[in-house]
Amino acid sequence: MKKIIIALFIFSFSLQSCKEGDKKDIPAEKSKEISDLSIYNLPSKWTTQDNKEIELKSLKGNVLVMVMIYTSCKAACPRLVADMRDIESKLDKKTKKNVKLILVSIDPKTDTPKRLKSFAIENKMNQEPWLFLRSSEENTREFAAVLAVNYKQISPVDFSHSNIISVFNEAGELVFQQEGLGVNNEKTIEAINREAQKI
Repeated sequence: MKKIIIALFIFSFSLQSCKEGDKKDIPAEKSKEISDLSIYNLPSKWTTQDNKEIELKSLKGNVLVMVMIYTSCKAACPRLVADMRDIESKLDKKTKKNVKLILVSIDPKTDTPKRLKSFAIENKMNQEPWLFLRSSEENTREFAAVLAVNYKQISPVDFSHSNIISVFNEAGELVFQQEGLGVNNEKTIEAINREAQKI
């Protein structure tokens, strides 16, 4: 199923590219408009670890590196957090200025802004370029579908979920995904650097 979603994404992306190739005399500013494939089209509102309400489009202009976790997770999530920290450690200062490393909760009931803030502080991730987000169950499900992340509550405190880190370009379009835990992140770093250099 994931392969079908990715194939459809690539196909629609290539169609979009063809369409954009025909627009010759559009001013540079207009060409930065978001495409149909951008997550910035999602109208959902999100709350940060600082209890600020934002829309995803407020992040436009940055390369976004996103992962979905929940803070009470004892198995996969600590590894995903470690993978995100490893990615951050390999980014140079110039690149990092144009990057946001974002952890999105799949358990908004437990992961209140206060809990996300504590988790961020505990893990020394309560500063730039880190950002924690939570929203309603409905918005979280919708966003997970965009990332091809599957998750299911298996007990009152546990979820089974996909282990995927996603990279979005400055226009909010998905450009790369890393799947698995503790995997070689060389291609992820390349994708982030490539997109950050375009900004």
